[in-house]
Amino acid sequence: MDKLNNKNNKLILNILLIIIFASIIILLDTKKIGDAYIRRILNLSAIYAIVSVSMNLVNGFTGLFSLGQAGFMAIGAYTVAIFTVPLAARAKIFYITPQNPVLAQIELPFVIALILGGLLAALVALLIGLPVLRLKSDYLAIATLGFSEIIRIVFTNIKSITNGALGIKNIPTMPTMWVFFGIAIISIGFMWLLINSSYGRAFKAIREDEVAAEAMGINLFKHKVMSFSIGAFFAGIGGGLLATLFATVDPNQFYFPVTYNFLLIIVLGGMGSISGTIIASFVVTSGLEILRFFDEPLSLFGLNIPLFRPGLRMVIFSILLMVLVLFFRNGLLGQKELSWKLIFDLLSGKKPRKKTGEGGAAQ
Repeated sequence: MDKLNNKNNKLILNILLIIIFASIIILLDTKKIGDAYIRRILNLSAIYAIVSVSMNLVNGFTGLFSLGQAGFMAIGAYTVAIFTVPLAARAKIFYITPQNPVLAQIELPFVIALILGGLLAALVALLIGLPVLRLKSDYLAIATLGFSEIIRIVFTNIKSITNGALGIKNIPTMPTMWVFFGIAIISIGFMWLLINSSYGRAFKAIREDEVAAEAMGINLFKHKVMSFSIGAFFAGIGGGLLATLFATVDPNQFYFPVTYNFLLIIVLGGMGSISGTIIASFVVTSGLEILRFFDEPLSLFGLNIPLFRPGLRMVIFSILLMVLVLFFRNGLLGQKELSWKLIFDLLSGKKPRKKTGEGGAAQ
């Protein structure tokens, strides 16, 4: 009976959470609360959540060390940009180098272009994964980081397709937050189901001990390629959403430091925690914006404060992250997932049981 009551209570709490979440999105979407700036930050946070969870799938759950997310995002972003810009507007965009005559005649709906971008990113991941996934640790990181930079340079130079360094503008934007949050929920939901399936258990076994996993009959290379390709697909989806959020795309948006932002998010949230990664995505994205005023000159009673200058925001943000990592050495949730039991235990002052290999607050 107690178990039944617990299930009913959890169901009620989940329904209430969904209602509250939907109400907030509706109020923001109808412009009854907040402004365009807040909606933009929340949409960006949802995009970062997709890409970060996709990176955690590869790095946190499978135990690989990939740094190629920026490259996969670029593929998705440019695919959406190339195929969704109205045909009538393309001549003004490709005014120096005319667009490829075949591509100049093709215009696709946003959803089809978005899925195509994800599939192209997954295909490229499959092609580069065949050789590079045989590498270990740091070598894999260097190879994937190099690939990411190669993609950016290639996109800078194939001007008849990508418009080179000028980028592509006038990308149709989405009028509602439900597009970004809806796709984020579907994408993260799919990855959650994958991680909790037999494939996900194989990924975790590879992460813990490759020799033992192989002895159990797990095909290491097959599962590594699968994880890498699926992670790339959702990074491409995130890139496509980024293009429609900003309504413009250019190679400078995908410099390799972009990947470090996602690495920061999954380390902060917890390597091997989906809910921790989602929380960290919103914390990092909104935190950087909240601290933006530190980059602006400050004057009090006619006196200029010399400390407030460009770059101070990142210094303060880095210090806050260092302090946070001192208290949460394995990230906010380690390898745990957020649950009502965990929340109530924390609120009541109970220390959650710590399983072997799981992180959380430093004891």
